[in-house]
Order: sequence, then C-alpha cells, then structure tokens
Amino acid sequence: MSINDAAIVGYAETKIERNSGRDIWDFGGEVLSSLLASTGIEKDEIDGMLVNGSMTGAGNAFWSQTTADYLGLELRFCQTVDRGGSSAVAAVARAAAALEAGLCSTILLLNADTQSTENNLRMRSYHGEFVDPFGSIGPATDFGLLSTRYDHLYGLDHRALGKIAVTLREHALLNELGSDKLRKPLDIEAYLNSPMVADPVRMLDCVMVCDGANGLLMTTRKRAKEKKFDKFVVPLGYGERSNYRASENIVDITESGHLVAGQHAFAQAGIGLADIGSAHLYDDFIIAVMLQLEMFGFAKKGQGCAFVQDTNLRFDGDLPINTSGGQMSAGQAGLAGGGTLLIEAVRQLFGEGGVRQVRNNAHALVSGIGWIPYGRHWGTTTALILGSEG
Repeated sequence: MSINDAAIVGYAETKIERNSGRDIWDFGGEVLSSLLASTGIEKDEIDGMLVNGSMTGAGNAFWSQTTADYLGLELRFCQTVDRGGSSAVAAVARAAAALEAGLCSTILLLNADTQSTENNLRMRSYHGEFVDPFGSIGPATDFGLLSTRYDHLYGLDHRALGKIAVTLREHALLNELGSDKLRKPLDIEAYLNSPMVADPVRMLDCVMVCDGANGLLMTTRKRAKEKKFDKFVVPLGYGERSNYRASENIVDITESGHLVAGQHAFAQAGIGLADIGSAHLYDDFIIAVMLQLEMFGFAKKGQGCAFVQDTNLRFDGDLPINTSGGQMSAGQAGLAGGGTLLIEAVRQLFGEGGVRQVRNNAHALVSGIGWIPYGRHWGTTTALILGSEG
C-alpha cells in the first residue's frame, strides 16, 4: 500500500462561532454525528482516531484518549497530532500510514477547538525568556517583521494583498458555515484603511480566532469500494518539513519549508501545478497566501504580488483559492482552523461546493503552517494534494 491506497469517504463541519460558550466535546460530538449520518458508517466500525492538539486541550496530556471517551469510542489506534495549524493536513498522511500498517480500518480525523472561549496554551521554548519580555504581541509582530523584510527585498504591493482579502471575503459570503461577524462585504479601500496593528500589518491582514470543529472519515480504497461508496477523495501526495534550514544562523525569512514540502508532494502525486483545480492555502495572515503561491511555484520568488494582480483567484477563476473564505473570512476555529481549508478542498472534490463550486474538481492542494519562530520562517509547513475518484 501507499498514501493513495487510503480514501476519504466523508467530511463534516460545524458553524464557526466567535465566543460560542460551547464545550469542545460538544463540537466534536456534532462532527461525529454528522459523519455517521452522511456516510452510513456505524459508530462501532470506527477503530482509529486522530485529534488535533487544540489550544483548548493544551494542558491535557491525555487529550486523544479523553476525547475518545467522551465520544464513546473504543479504539485500536488513538493519537494527538501536534503540528499546530498543520495538524489537520498532517493527520491525513498519518491516517494513511495507520491504515497501511493495519493499525485500524476506519479512522476519524477530528479537528476541534474553542480557543476564543477557552485557551489553555502555555508557550515555552524561548518565548518567556527572549520574546515576551520585549513586547512582542504575538504572530502579528512576527508577520510585521516578515512583511517588512519582503518589502525591503522585493517591494510589497498592498493592493495585491487587498485583492486576496476581498476575494476571500466574497467566498465567505457564499459560505453559511462561516462566522456571521465576518460575512460582510469588503472592498480594497476598506482593507487599506483598516487600523495598523504591527506596521505594515493591518487589522484586516489578521485572522479572527473563533470556535468550531470539522472532521473526516477515512478508510482504505479497497474497503471504500466494498462498502459501495460511489465517490471518495484520495490523498495523492504529501510533504512536511519542520524547522526548515534550522542549522543555519542566518536565513531568508521570506522562504519557507513549503518550497521543499510542495516539491515532494507534487513528485509523489505525479502531477504538476497546471493540474490543480483549487488551492486551499493556510491563511492566518493575508501575506501568507501570497508567499505560499511563490513557494509552491505558481509565482516566481518576489513576484507573488504581480501574480495575484494578474490572476483571477475567485471560485470561478483561473486559480481558485480558499473558496470557503478561508480562516481569514470564515473565521479561524483555533488550531482546527487548518481543517476549515482541508474540509473545503474535500467538499470541492466531492463536487458539493454549491454556488461556489470550482470548475476543475479533479485535484486540490491544501497547506498548513505549524508555528512561527521569531525572526525566522515558519516552523512546520505541510502540503497535501488530493484527487477525486468516482
């Protein structure tokens, strides 16, 4: 077997809410119930589970086990995936490996977080010693540094970034599961006039943390066919890199591990950029989308803004991106936010995108970003290529 011997047979997603007041396991139960109803799989058929390492469960050393307990699942394989915003994408590859190894036969991939209601994160590493005491306000500061460096090297077209923001908002207006607080029209002037947070990062460059959950059911392709699923989604290629070029003292912070992770994913999938019908790129900040377009090769280094200006990125355009509105305009459901992008990719490949359905639903690219070391590029980067079957 290989990664493409696995099959995604079902997907589910809750409404994304700001300060929902709901318990994280309530969200998880909603996702599980929806998956069982949509696939016809019985609950006792699920013998494996991967959960994302959420902000809500950050202080629980037994997060996957206690989550399984509250969901009433008896499992042969159970684990937490701790790749931060890359966890949802990384879980697909790990689920495929578990299926190949015979550790389970049907596996639940659950991404749930209630970060805006309950955040138990305690950062260690160098944060308390070197970053926090000097007034860093978190990711916005890091992206301010990154944006300033990019502007110095190549020039940063803020109207191009505004075009990305407006496109994602247009997609969110078509997504009823997106946060109601964000589902309001946006134009480039409103983006450019939004308050400065960490120069040159504006308020509308930043993601809004919310609560929510999403998930997948995976099995083997053989079993999917035996159970008469007439269509499913197959993982074709996957790349992951943690601490890209970490041994070097001075690095180019505008270059990320997506460069090599993407190359590996495309090589494994055996397809090229022209085969991608939609791209679902991790978007905790607007510039992250543009930088990934460069890293994956859609645009040359330093020419990402020009590519954005010259390309229709809408769901009905040349290269549809983040057709659910992404985290930027649907809301970031904590560390489950990467799952928002993954679920939308699967939805599009199933041909169930509704009014925002893309024309080419043969292949989709999904990415993740795991963490942000200060003064360097992203700590964990992932790239996943999915294909439709049936």
